[in-house]
Amino acid sequence: MHPMLNIAVKAARRAGQIINRASLDLDLVQVAKKQHNDFVTEVDKAAEAAIIETLKTAYPDHAILAEESGESDNESEYQWIIDPLDGTTNFIHGFQYYCVSIALAHKGIVTQAVVYDPTRNDLFTASRGRGAFLNDRRIRVGRRDRLADGLIGTGFPFREKDGLDSYCELFADMTNACAGLRRPGAAALDLANVAAGRMDGFFEQGLNPWDVAAGGLLVTEAGGLIGNYTGDSDFLHVGEVVAGNPKIYAQMVPILSKYTRVTKAA
Repeated sequence: MHPMLNIAVKAARRAGQIINRASLDLDLVQVAKKQHNDFVTEVDKAAEAAIIETLKTAYPDHAILAEESGESDNESEYQWIIDPLDGTTNFIHGFQYYCVSIALAHKGIVTQAVVYDPTRNDLFTASRGRGAFLNDRRIRVGRRDRLADGLIGTGFPFREKDGLDSYCELFADMTNACAGLRRPGAAALDLANVAAGRMDGFFEQGLNPWDVAAGGLLVTEAGGLIGNYTGDSDFLHVGEVVAGNPKIYAQMVPILSKYTRVTKAA
């Protein structure tokens, strides 16, 4: 395992321990509201602190972009992109679908990825060019080649409800096109499940880089494609993502492209 990936795994497992301990007594967890339907808990903060401490001990010069503490201002070719607890709303309710997501970008390109599911002790890892793994076993995207047979993951836009009407149209379009639509509520874990072939595709808008950085590398290293709704490979900072095996991806893009918010550069 790449040494930087090794450190990321250590950090993710530390965060997972904090999350699992807290999950045993959810009534004690302090919850605050960031904005409408957007929650943060002391668990998010403690998990993030543990991750950053682990990474900084090993790589004190590296930059950080993390959901709760924001972006560090030090200049570095290396930037860790961290979501300490993706699926906070699920976590608060004891609905066991959430994860820790850690990615390392080198000169803006994601090279290492960890998505850790603490309730199942599932560890998804990838290093650029070396394939994707679940608990040290190689994973591949699913083989289904017809969207009509595909199980597709998504997430509803929850912060800004103003986009809900057009999203419901899109939801209807995609429901008609595939075998089943699921929205479990943690994009990083959804992408990991696409990489493992458990879902055939995934799409969502209103996402941040820390939601998709690690999962995106898992998908591509598992033989899948990931991009924005226009099918362009630029997705990390544009707030919309579509992923799947190459054939499913190609059938999802025409449905999604008319809902894109990405303006093509002339």
